[in-house]
Amino acid sequence: MESKNFTRPISVWGIPALYAGAAFAAGLSVPRIESRAFPGLVSAMSVSSATAIDSAIASGMIALTGVVFALTFVMLQFSATAYSPRLVAWIAQDPVISHALGIFTATFLYAVAALSGIDRNGSGNVPFISVWILFGLLLASVGMFISLVQRISLLQVTHMLIFTGDQGRRVISSIYPQAKSLAAGYGSEDFRTLPRTQTLLHRGKPRSIQAVDLAGLVNLVKTAGGVIEMTVSVGDTVVELTPLLHVFGARRPIEERELRAGIKIGDGRTFEQDPKYAIRLLVDIAIRALSPAINDPTTAVQALDQIEDLLLRLGQRQLEIGSFYDSDGKLRLVLPFPAWDDLLRLAFDEICSYGRNSVQVMRRMNALISDLNSAVPEERRLALRYWCARLRATVAISFVDGEERTEASKEDRQGLGVPRLHSNGDP
Repeated sequence: MESKNFTRPISVWGIPALYAGAAFAAGLSVPRIESRAFPGLVSAMSVSSATAIDSAIASGMIALTGVVFALTFVMLQFSATAYSPRLVAWIAQDPVISHALGIFTATFLYAVAALSGIDRNGSGNVPFISVWILFGLLLASVGMFISLVQRISLLQVTHMLIFTGDQGRRVISSIYPQAKSLAAGYGSEDFRTLPRTQTLLHRGKPRSIQAVDLAGLVNLVKTAGGVIEMTVSVGDTVVELTPLLHVFGARRPIEERELRAGIKIGDGRTFEQDPKYAIRLLVDIAIRALSPAINDPTTAVQALDQIEDLLLRLGQRQLEIGSFYDSDGKLRLVLPFPAWDDLLRLAFDEICSYGRNSVQVMRRMNALISDLNSAVPEERRLALRYWCARLRATVAISFVDGEERTEASKEDRQGLGVPRLHSNGDP
């Protein structure tokens, strides 16, 4: 376990503001410094040409910035109707968008400010370094424009599904061990017999638990003696006076500021320590595609492809990781994590409900459950048998016609592609 220092990142608008301030300051200062330090270093370009080029770059860049970002935010808003609004908000925070806006703004402001250095004091000279800095910013703007177009192309549904799945795969590999380690379940409940010495409450507006500094809290409670029990899990929303944690059996009170520093709280959920969030977003995309307004079961099937991969990885990992111990092997921290049943319910419940009338979705879910059943350990197959039975019951209720019911009961990884010979119905 590594201790984390939760620092507040620069805001989405903070990055462009830094670019703008630096460019404006450079546009005013570089020509002056250049004229004093290198009086003989001037450009062969005429004053009228330099003025025209600077003016054209400035006027063209501000127009380009307005058009590009107006279209960008329109596309993001439009995409929110097809995907989860939470996912589009995450994409809107992409650093490429902030840096692109910063480069465009910097080029405009530098071009405007650098005009004051041309023919300064009637010298008839054009600063050499300033001109090439402006050309460098122009080339950087072209590069960021290409990068921004490439980023916007990722708003296609296939790319969005892969992006979301990649976030889930990354957090699964970083949180859940392949084999048993120091964390082995929720440990003994004996710590509850110890006196409760401290409770930490949330103060303020509703916020989301984004991450927990596991090593930091373990080391913190070790020095005071006792056990910390987190009463909320990563991804929970807390409101005023919600208990965040209890401390049991501590020899002395722990500084409240230090306890709060070990819990990262923000306006929304993140992927950092929350594998459920990736599944949640994939389910959101699937059920939105299955709504009568969109009626796109193929997108739901594509979402199930990513969901199956995440569940397959989770099914082969140790999920019982809620207890954390210090270097002496003593229990110090208990944190709620989702069980296998919780993950399956999150992945299947709503898609099964909203996609019950789609033959394509039912066939894909049959194949998904069958594949998981053959891949996960025996102790996790009981929950899959429950979902297999529930899926059969859903098909029996939703499809009155016997032939449709038989078709919907088959296993097919494409939904409507090549059914398996050993599926629930006859091929």
